[in-house]
Order: sequence, then C-alpha cells, then structure tokens
Amino acid sequence: MRAYIYVGGAICAERITERPREGDLKIAADSGYVNAVALGVTPSVVLGDFDSLDKKTLPKGIEIHTVPTEKDFTDTQMAVDFALARGCNDLVIIGGLSGRLDHTLSNLAVLEEMHARRVHAVITDGFNRVRFLRNGSTLVARSAYRYLSILALDPVVKGVDAEGVKYPLKNAKLARHNQYAVSNEITGNCALISVKKGGILLVESAQS
Repeated sequence: MRAYIYVGGAICAERITERPREGDLKIAADSGYVNAVALGVTPSVVLGDFDSLDKKTLPKGIEIHTVPTEKDFTDTQMAVDFALARGCNDLVIIGGLSGRLDHTLSNLAVLEEMHARRVHAVITDGFNRVRFLRNGSTLVARSAYRYLSILALDPVVKGVDAEGVKYPLKNAKLARHNQYAVSNEITGNCALISVKKGGILLVESAQS
C-alpha cells in the first residue's frame, strides 16, 4: 500500500508528477496540507502540532490527529510512522527539502531508515527528488530533472557503477568527505545505478 505524505516547504508543483491514486493513503503533516491543496489533493488525514496551520480551517470529514508542540519527533517523522502503522510499505514524501536545514537533513535520514525497514521511499519537492540505495541497483528514468548526483553517506562507498549517463562510473569508490559524483546527466531513457558496498543518496535536480 502506498502513502503520500505532504509536508511543509516550498514546492514546484508543475514538476511533481507523483500523484495519488484511488486507495492510496493521503497524509498531510501540519502545513503540508497547504502543499497538498496546491497539488489538487485533499488529504484523508492531517496530523501535527498545528503550529503553522489552523486546524479550524480544515474541511469536515478529515481525520485529525493533534500532538503536543514539545515532542521527540518531527511532524514528518510522525506522519511516516502513521503510514507504517496503517500498513503502507511504499512512501512518497512531498515537500520538506527547503527551509530549515535541520528538518531537511532529518527528512533525508528518513529515507535511509525506510530502506533498512524494507520500505520503498522517495522525497520530492519538484526542485529535487531523492532516494536512498544501499548494496544494490536501481533504474532512474530520464525526466524534467536535468542533473543526477550520487552522494556517499558512508565514510567510503565501493563498487559504484553509473551507466547511461554523461559521465559513466565503473567500480568507483566514493568518499563522504570528497563528493565528486555530482551534476551528472542521463543521456538515454534511463540510467542504471549500482553500488556493491555502502549507502548513497541519488539526487535528481532541476536546472532552476
């Protein structure tokens, strides 16, 4: 089951092609409700401490979960946990990549946690789209995102291959303190990215 989780932060709506289908769970984390509405989506669930959204303005019929302002987890983290509790194993997080850097880094860490829990997850705001990969391979389709970067999260990542890109990699070694696989470009319909040992972030970025 797939969940769409809408969080706060600036988005480029015209580049967000990820749209929920019938049967998908639609969750807004606090001010993420505004982003959902901007994309023509009415969430079925809104949760958070409502420090940036007046819950009195929400339409009737929406499931609302209020949490204390002083808490251990961010609204995004709680929305993810809520989706998992509802049986979702595929998450699309929309927003959350702009504004406060601490929240952005926290949201990116969610991707690594979900991979460890065998839950597919991606986060996008229309300016960037990010997924996590460890000890495996994945296809990245050519899209409106011009650039494709491979960022090492472990101190050293080994056996990195990148095929179907302007600057191919073959059995490359990446280091977290020296990120050089940045601003590549997909040359065909898709790119094949593989890593033998270690964790990476795959970041697709628009030109502007």
